[in-house]
Amino acid sequence: MLHKSADELADLYAEDGLHEFPFGGLAPLKGREEVRAAYRVSWSETPAEVERVRMVALHATADPEVVVVEQQTDVTVAGNPITVPGLLVLRVRDGRIVHTRDYMDASAISRIRATT
Repeated sequence: MLHKSADELADLYAEDGLHEFPFGGLAPLKGREEVRAAYRVSWSETPAEVERVRMVALHATADPEVVVVEQQTDVTVAGNPITVPGLLVLRVRDGRIVHTRDYMDASAISRIRATT
């Protein structure tokens, strides 16, 4: 995210990995190449510059494949700082992400879109 590398992000996913946005109003990304293509477009079109990604908490679960990450992403849009809280539920198998549920703060995303 810090340097908007869709390739580096996509390479973390299994070939058939799934990335969902339950509250983001976005269609799920099915497969590594959809993740790559979608983030390449999204990150090339946004004027938001990621300044920092902070992990707030990391939660282990009873399932050894599942981890929950609370994070805050600090971005700057047209000189305006905006913090985007988020929660990721990740299922990792054999060192690759097989499923992500990406819960972004919709109000923060709206503020970013309104600033552009």
